[in-house]
Amino acid sequence: MAKYRLMSPGPTPVPEKVLLRMADTMIHHRTPRFRAVLKGVHEKLKKIFQTENPVFVFTSSGTGAMEASVTGILSKSDKALVIRGGKFGERFGEICDAYGIETVDHEVAWGEPADLSAIEKLLADNPGIKAVYSTLCETSTGVANDIQGIARLVSATDAVLVVDAISGLCADDMRTDEWGIDVVAGGSQKGVMLPPGLAFLSLSRKARELAETSDLPGYYFDLKAALKSYGKDDTPWTPAVSLIMGLDSVLDMILEEGMDKVLARHARLADATRAAVKALGLELFSKRPSNAVTSVKVPGNVDGLALVKKMRDEQGVVIAGGQGGLKGRMFRIAHLGYMDEYDTIVAIAALEIVLKQLGSGLEFGTGVAKAEELLS
Repeated sequence: MAKYRLMSPGPTPVPEKVLLRMADTMIHHRTPRFRAVLKGVHEKLKKIFQTENPVFVFTSSGTGAMEASVTGILSKSDKALVIRGGKFGERFGEICDAYGIETVDHEVAWGEPADLSAIEKLLADNPGIKAVYSTLCETSTGVANDIQGIARLVSATDAVLVVDAISGLCADDMRTDEWGIDVVAGGSQKGVMLPPGLAFLSLSRKARELAETSDLPGYYFDLKAALKSYGKDDTPWTPAVSLIMGLDSVLDMILEEGMDKVLARHARLADATRAAVKALGLELFSKRPSNAVTSVKVPGNVDGLALVKKMRDEQGVVIAGGQGGLKGRMFRIAHLGYMDEYDTIVAIAALEIVLKQLGSGLEFGTGVAKAEELLS
């Protein structure tokens, strides 16, 4: 029986000590004991997000925070610029459409990063834009957008910048306050090393002012209610108590390692993975790769669907395939969260075996040797 190794860009492995913390005795959420934990979580999240602004915790997937970033700050007559370069950029547009928000779309070819000159022109041509929506890491393509550059353009306007950092948080550099990012959405099941079920949202003062006047319909993701409860170290609705206990422990782990070292670790694993797949004669899909996940084009003579399936079912290494029109044409190997050098080496070794089985003429050990060279 193959040992199960989770190398997908979410969910990601959960540290054993965090699993044990979540298995501890349940406590009531409306008690001083839980509020003390939540207060600590709020302060630690600020350090992870690199902000002095409030960071809310919602019981939902990361999409809940994305939805809150639309319904919580925009109004019915507002217009938004959406950077659509993959499934999750498109999701921002779909949320805006669901609530009747007019969008100006920056269409980006999948695998390419957002074009700063195109964004600058769209902002100039549409001075009424209230918010700009982008992804830090576009998980579906493995692209890391130039958020610092986008923030510089948006800060020269009256708009707020909203960033989906659900997969990029803790993997790709994102300096929320220093760069002037107004709203950041995060999720628990990626670099934060927890099971799915928690979403995070940071709000700048500028964004909080918009939240006070927002007139879009909403209830569960009402940011006014979230702000009121946040000031009392509380939540408007019943939180996922066990997940928040785990979050308390995992944030301690991240901060003990130090954010600079966390980011450097992700970069090191990403560099080794990219170099290994190139050594195997494979081509990267992303033109500006993220340190959360490496996206790779499937060779023309290889069945991409079979590759992902054989990696999972025969080698016990779970990677992700392509999404949408890229299904069967691309695969994605994560180096995200609770993963280390040996996870990377095992993933490359399994990839070599499966590629050989599917007819590739590679020489065993080529990719592994390159990964070991960079990780030694």
